[in-house]
Amino acid sequence: MDSIELSIFASRMQAICDEMGAVLRRAAFSPNIRDRLDYSCAVFDRQGALCAQAAHIPVHLGSMAYAMADIVGQIDWQAGDMVMLNDPYLGGTHLPDVTVIAPLFVQQTLYGFIANRAHHADIGAESPGSMPLSRTLAEEGRVIEPVHLLRVGVLDQSVMDELLACLRNPEQSQGDFSAQISANRTGLARLLELIEATGCTEYSSALHELNNYAEKLARSELNKIPDGCYSYEDVMDDDGMGNRDIVIRASITVKGHHIEVDFSGTAAQVEGNINCPLSVTAAAVYYVFRCLMPDNTPACAGSFRSINLHAPLASMVNAVRPAAVAAGNVETSTRMVDVICGALAQAIPQRIPAASHGSMNNLAMGSTGGNTTTGQAWDYYETIGGGMGAGQHGGGLSAVQTHMTNTLNTPVEVLEMQFPIRLHRYAIRRGSGGKGQRRGGDGLVREYEFLAPTSVTLLTERRRNAPWGLQGGESGQKGVNLLNNQPLPGKVSLQLDAGDRLEIQTPGGGGWGSSTMHRSGVKRVSMTPDMKCV
Repeated sequence: MDSIELSIFASRMQAICDEMGAVLRRAAFSPNIRDRLDYSCAVFDRQGALCAQAAHIPVHLGSMAYAMADIVGQIDWQAGDMVMLNDPYLGGTHLPDVTVIAPLFVQQTLYGFIANRAHHADIGAESPGSMPLSRTLAEEGRVIEPVHLLRVGVLDQSVMDELLACLRNPEQSQGDFSAQISANRTGLARLLELIEATGCTEYSSALHELNNYAEKLARSELNKIPDGCYSYEDVMDDDGMGNRDIVIRASITVKGHHIEVDFSGTAAQVEGNINCPLSVTAAAVYYVFRCLMPDNTPACAGSFRSINLHAPLASMVNAVRPAAVAAGNVETSTRMVDVICGALAQAIPQRIPAASHGSMNNLAMGSTGGNTTTGQAWDYYETIGGGMGAGQHGGGLSAVQTHMTNTLNTPVEVLEMQFPIRLHRYAIRRGSGGKGQRRGGDGLVREYEFLAPTSVTLLTERRRNAPWGLQGGESGQKGVNLLNNQPLPGKVSLQLDAGDRLEIQTPGGGGWGSSTMHRSGVKRVSMTPDMKCV
């Protein structure tokens, strides 16, 4: 293939993932998938190596890229099969993220896999929203080891019925699972069209060239990081069970284009649910280095060939069963990004921003005993944006999702129409970004009034330890959680009455550079719409 043909091939592969995502969104029933876009889609080769992915959720896709080879090797695949799983210790992330995988056969030869992963607000936990304060995996909901959802194109109704029997709103959940099946069928059809148009031998050759090209582009950028060993550590506020300031440490060794990321020195796995399976840790590592690569680097396995990972077994970032992991996927993954960026800032300070708000600010809620305005049980979950960290070339954005999440907010109209909730305030938290030559972005304020008794769980971070600034920039403000104007812990489970008000003030991003730097010869640069803080 020449360069033009290879570029077209890469675009067609990514377009398959984009179309899968469009189908999943339009067919889904729940606001979590339909409105917040909490899902991801990807294509893999016959060995389970990543071939293409859409720009969906980094923590979903990085973890699939790391774990897929092990998953596909466990199963005797047949044409028309689809397998689902959510087990974090067998390739998942946390239980609400359910993955559905389908093989593609061409003339009885396996050529690859289509997969999507979507967040289900109800996966059978006792706590509505299925993001509880938990001590073991079993407390977090239904654990799905790899199981056939479809066999040779036929739905295994017994598997579906057994799963739906554990859920509070089975009709909505069944709609979401059907949407995932439909998305995979679309992906299979489009991939088959591409292979038939390209030719089977030529398709395999094109994948080989695509991975080599991605590796070459990745190395061109990784070579710019000076050789050396760079270490940094940060802490998690707490695990929700009384353990505080829990250390995450990373050492990055650079030798040419070879990168070794070692999490030795990180705390042992903890009682609460901020532990991570190794696949989530890999996702955080891949994400940071992917951000350093050229924009046109194909999102395939070749781009990560130069990156190696080590994390001590039974540590918080390589937990072992039955450790709870619900918040590890969302909160600890985000802190790992901060730690890796803190280490890289010693090597390439001009490329690395200050810490962003550092939490997905998770809010899970639902009906208590079916007592709602409609009389039907409901579950809901959302993440809330905050302030982005500033960088050398521009201030941080305000009121945005950062790093490991890439979801939208649920529109106020959807929230109030579907659930017994009234949103009283949704605004930028002015002045919460860290000061500096480049100011950190501001967080958000989101205030809910509950119109019926509701169970609520908060899993939030950066309530004790502020997002740090860089190069003399100040820290962003810490987040604040309030119930009826009284302070709440960062991680808490509540039973609320009608009329109660919950206010979440998310952290701001850290500032970059001392505010006096421009007086010493540092030129101020105005932010323009097409500039990025990287």
